[in-house]
Amino acid sequence: MMFMASSRVNERDRFEFGKNWSRFLKVLDEDRICEAEKSLKQMLGVDDLNSQSFLDIGSGSGLFSLAARRLGAKVHSFDYDRLSVACTRELKRRYFPDDTQWTIEPGDVLDIAYLKTLGKYDVVYSWGVLHHTGAMWQALENVAALVLKGGKLFISIYNDQGNASRRWRALKKFYNRSSKPLRLMIILGIGVMSQTYAAVVRVYQRQNPLPFKAWDDRKKNRGMSVWHDLVDWVGGYPFEVAKPEEVFEFYKKRGFNLSKLNTRGGGSGCNQYVFMRELAR
Repeated sequence: MMFMASSRVNERDRFEFGKNWSRFLKVLDEDRICEAEKSLKQMLGVDDLNSQSFLDIGSGSGLFSLAARRLGAKVHSFDYDRLSVACTRELKRRYFPDDTQWTIEPGDVLDIAYLKTLGKYDVVYSWGVLHHTGAMWQALENVAALVLKGGKLFISIYNDQGNASRRWRALKKFYNRSSKPLRLMIILGIGVMSQTYAAVVRVYQRQNPLPFKAWDDRKKNRGMSVWHDLVDWVGGYPFEVAKPEEVFEFYKKRGFNLSKLNTRGGGSGCNQYVFMRELAR
């Protein structure tokens, strides 16, 4: 999920998130959609989103906009990446054609003038997006103003691992400047180091003609795809990180209370936060 255009980031270094998500749509099925719905309900602590307004910032594949709409929310989706916008529109075409309760457009979370046109929402959702803007803290600031009083902000931000995060940042930048064959080699190399990838290797050794399909058929948390998430992780640049306490303090000063937190326990990946905006702020 990519989104926003900080002038400090060379376009050559940006990962093309939309291309990855367009491939993900080929493996999207009902099971994955149901998993996405389940994850939203669990993190937000709800049974449905009836009568709720839902803003999906950096909609990517469009899966969670779709999940929110199926749960009853009125949804607005936007993304900086034009192919991601196209992916989200494709899901609307498949599942909610001509629906007036789901709007989709290109947009930039760093564009204050654009954000002022959006209004405020019961739920503002931005999963794995704001750390890819090239200006993460500004993006975190900007999204706060979009939450209604008493509303919820659901975000995920890459965990700060210190030196390990700096190494990942260098690798991601190198990946995006590499040729396609080298990119594939990098992804496979990273995959080999994961326990999940061992299953792919075993299938490959049995001369399965579609070695990666068996891996991708394994459903991940949130209904995502192991393979497409790996590509997103390795290529995802710009890349910024934050410690949980930094994000907590940042939003506490802006009138938000933490209602749910899932951390990586010091590992790589995203910490997930659900904040509630104080009624008095």
